[in-house]
Amino acid sequence: MKLLLASALVFAILAAPHGFAQDQRPVGDNLKAAPTTIDPTSMPRIAAVDNRFQSYNIEMVEVTGGRFWKPYGEYPAAGDDLFAYRPPIDLNNAKLRKLAAALSPAYMRVSGTWANSTYLSDAEDSSSAPPAGFNGVLTCRRWRDVIGFSQAVDADIATSFAISPGARDAAGVWTPDQARRLIACTHTAGGRIAAAEFMNEPDLISISGAPAGYDAAAYGRDIGLFRAFMKQTAPEIMILGPGAAGESALVPGLLAASDSGMDVFSYHHYGTLSERCIGSSAPEAALSEAWLSRTDRALAFHRALRDRFDPGKPIWLTETAEAACGGNRLSATFLDTFRYLDQLGRLAKAGVQVVMHNTLAASDYGLLDETTLDPRPNYWGALLWRKLMGATVLDSGVPIEAGLHVYAHCQRGTSGGVTVLVINTDRIASRLLRLAKPSERYTLDAASLRASTVWLNGATLGLDDKGDLPSIAGARTAAGALAFAPATISFLTIPEAGNSACR
Repeated sequence: MKLLLASALVFAILAAPHGFAQDQRPVGDNLKAAPTTIDPTSMPRIAAVDNRFQSYNIEMVEVTGGRFWKPYGEYPAAGDDLFAYRPPIDLNNAKLRKLAAALSPAYMRVSGTWANSTYLSDAEDSSSAPPAGFNGVLTCRRWRDVIGFSQAVDADIATSFAISPGARDAAGVWTPDQARRLIACTHTAGGRIAAAEFMNEPDLISISGAPAGYDAAAYGRDIGLFRAFMKQTAPEIMILGPGAAGESALVPGLLAASDSGMDVFSYHHYGTLSERCIGSSAPEAALSEAWLSRTDRALAFHRALRDRFDPGKPIWLTETAEAACGGNRLSATFLDTFRYLDQLGRLAKAGVQVVMHNTLAASDYGLLDETTLDPRPNYWGALLWRKLMGATVLDSGVPIEAGLHVYAHCQRGTSGGVTVLVINTDRIASRLLRLAKPSERYTLDAASLRASTVWLNGATLGLDDKGDLPSIAGARTAAGALAFAPATISFLTIPEAGNSACR
């Protein structure tokens, strides 16, 4: 796992420092400027995303069991031992399945650095040590649990394959034996893999588990073999790539050596490092445009590469969260829900087809607490997005400005309906918008920006005594001027919009 720490240090080079501002819960009701009028009836269609747009990762190390980022709490923020052993996640857990199903349809990506060096065993238990050249063991039994979970919650599987020395011949050339085994195990169990990357984060070669001296030329050779194998053996599986971790000069070289040929261009993005990896946590800047717009900067870098090497191919963001290395403490609070939903809004508007949050239920950036499986604030944001935002993206007519971000989609499941997402990142001032139609309003707020509990229209969100999700209902609002309190997130559904792009 020291390899993962080295990966984090690479991220530290790429991540820029944050600015600072007040981090108190906003008070008062100052109003800024005259209201902008938005008319949902005439908003034009500007993009369409995959119906599984909002997705998530379950790390391979969660499936096999192994050492992963320690949650905060009694542990120090940074130090030599940043990891803790965890047993395999119980993918048959009824609560986990229920909460995951509420976010479906989705993709679940089972990958991560651990997957690069994981051996698929024919044995039914993983107690034996992995063969030479591998660091972990995945059994078909564990993989059947992945398939069962996928089918139960309607989350199509995306994955990657072993590329470590154990998956190579005597000359160090990648061989498809492990990939073939995983595909066969999937088919035998009645499952399917929807999409696959060759390896996780090939731009971090020195910490990827690849052989010593592995370079762009070797990557290009191997991915050519991988593509040929996949097209012959499993042509139904979408090939994703390169799945690069950052915005470094290594990425163009990898793409040039690989001779393109992906079905989907994929990339990863974290705005910063967590404190575990001696990065920074800047809650004071978490609502700033400088922080939120890092999503745009990363996309611009990777989209330019897509246009150069794979023009016209869809773009997926296959791994993202507030901070690499398990997330900061703020990842589990209401403060990060602004980034989470704003990122979805920005990327959908830009035409990115799929966004996979890391993780569903591991470490501090999990949508669910890994111990209790209780929803964190980001989960509630994800749930509202899933229920209210459809796959057709509209132009809200309101440009992004400091303090006010407005996104619009066709309303999920309602012909002609429109949903508007209004994010007020101003910590002091309320914002006004004039809506030409009545709406149902869903406003997320909290007692504190650092709170782990959030309110929907003033009522606390939580599971009931049986572990079931609460009913999610909006508050009816009349057409006209609407005020949005400081540091709040609101969804407005307008089922009677009659928007022709949404029929």
